[in-house]
Amino acid sequence: MTARVMFKNLREELDSIIARDPAARSRIEVVLTYPGFHAVLSHRLAHALWRRNFRLLARFLSNIARWLSGADIHPGAAIGRRFFMDHATGIVIGETSEIGDDVTLYQNVTLGGVAPSIDSAAQVNRKRHPSIGDGVIIGSGAQVLGPIKVGEGARIGANAVVVKDVPAGVTMVGVAARQLPPKECRHDFVAYGTPMGDQSDPIARALESLSREVAALNRRIAELEHKVGDSGNGRTGRAGSEEKEPVEFAEPIA
Repeated sequence: MTARVMFKNLREELDSIIARDPAARSRIEVVLTYPGFHAVLSHRLAHALWRRNFRLLARFLSNIARWLSGADIHPGAAIGRRFFMDHATGIVIGETSEIGDDVTLYQNVTLGGVAPSIDSAAQVNRKRHPSIGDGVIIGSGAQVLGPIKVGEGARIGANAVVVKDVPAGVTMVGVAARQLPPKECRHDFVAYGTPMGDQSDPIARALESLSREVAALNRRIAELEHKVGDSGNGRTGRAGSEEKEPVEFAEPIA
């Protein structure tokens, strides 16, 4: 890679961060103050060493980057262009993770594995971590676990736990993560991967809707009981108001 291409890619990375983060005011500010940018640069160097079988040196470099940036990225992870880690603190990216272009991760995201800790030798060189498609946004605290695929343009809401494949272009929220209805999925940039407004957890919304229906049924039952009671009282009142003929007693016999 020539120096010209390197500087072009570097400028591309900086501009993509400025486009996605309103707090970023200039390229020099990103270069000097953004730990996510520092972590990405360190990872690209460590990944190059990893691919050339300088494994120990690559791990050592990634460990230093973790101390400095707060992001723990295994040098074996493959990361595409214009990758942005907002805040970066607490992000963990496993060895066999694959990340496409224009992906955004927020703090405390984990791209981890679910393989058991026993018999680790049998798991070497096996796919254990997720593959993230182009343009995906993963909100803070989300956990994407196992050798699953997250489709292009998907949104993972904050604190969601994803353990199954995610189709392209959908929004996942909740624990375990569930898909929002298609009409509530957005394809534009959504900070933290979580749509604003009333698009909450679909299960919570279903329970809330069920609660409203039960309350409405209870009100209807109360109205019917009241009408039945009034009807019964009306019949009793009319029966009680009917005048009875006086009873005539015979004259006593002398």
